[in-house]
Amino acid sequence: MLNIGQLNEGIVLDHIEAGKAMEIYRLLGLGELDCGVAIIKNAHSNKMGKKDIIKIEGGLDLVDLDALGYIDCNITVDIIRDGVVAEKKNLTLPKVLTNVIKCNNPRCITSVEHQLDQVFYLTNEKKHIYRCRYCEEKA
Repeated sequence: MLNIGQLNEGIVLDHIEAGKAMEIYRLLGLGELDCGVAIIKNAHSNKMGKKDIIKIEGGLDLVDLDALGYIDCNITVDIIRDGVVAEKKNLTLPKVLTNVIKCNNPRCITSVEHQLDQVFYLTNEKKHIYRCRYCEEKA
């Protein structure tokens, strides 16, 4: 059985759909952080069959919860303090995403004005559809 060391202070991203951990790692920029990060892929789960888990040493400020909610709102965020789970956060689809995804419309103002934030609004919660604030392009 695989055993990854216990966190004293940090965050555990649990119930990640199997195979999505590396996408989350890249999207959150975890490789650029100066802290320990452990990725567990295809871990056995009674609930999901297989799942991925990411353990991050450090505070909650290291993780963009909106980006996580956009990727998979079923991810559970466990906040670890003094070696125990002090708090659990369940994610939801964010109503607004800022600088998480980019508009693909070549005529959008964001393709010319690079200093503008990439802002997307949730327009269809059931289908997880976001649209650009500036040109209404679907993400």
